Amino acid sequence: MVSTSADAPLLPRDPPFFERVLLPHRSLPPHGFQLLMLILGLISLAVGIAFVSIGAWPVTGFFGLDVALVYVAFRISYRRARLREILRLAGDAFTVERISVYGNRRIWRFQPFWLRVVLEERNADSNRLFVASHGRFLAIGDFLAPAVRRELAGTIRDALMRWRAAIAPERMD
Repeated sequence: MVSTSADAPLLPRDPPFFERVLLPHRSLPPHGFQLLMLILGLISLAVGIAFVSIGAWPVTGFFGLDVALVYVAFRISYRRARLREILRLAGDAFTVERISVYGNRRIWRFQPFWLRVVLEERNADSNRLFVASHGRFLAIGDFLAPAVRRELAGTIRDALMRWRAAIAPERMD
């Protein structure tokens, strides 16, 4: 059975058998962002001074606007990086905890014996990963690259198989 809770924190009683935290990839670390903004600011300042010296002073405002727009775009990107999903197999529950960019938590619980991992291949460079149980599907890792989702699907399947074998070894023979 699948249950969802928006306000109850996830406190597993058993140590996790499997746990994975999924985070969006950001290719530019915060230090690189600061360096990029410094370089863009200096270039805009130098070119702005050159335009002022030839009498085209209105152009300098557009250089500042460009730097401000790049700054805002990166800040939005870094805020979206706060999104995360925590996959946990502990005790007799497989849980998916999704934390939004605003800090809102949502938790889905699945019974691992009935859980299926479905990797839907769309074309050569696109796929979607779901966990499914009792006719309900939950997409996970939508912010990950397709190759990472393929690897994650195999990792979850392997963890579920090892968990099932540890819980009921006589059924796996």
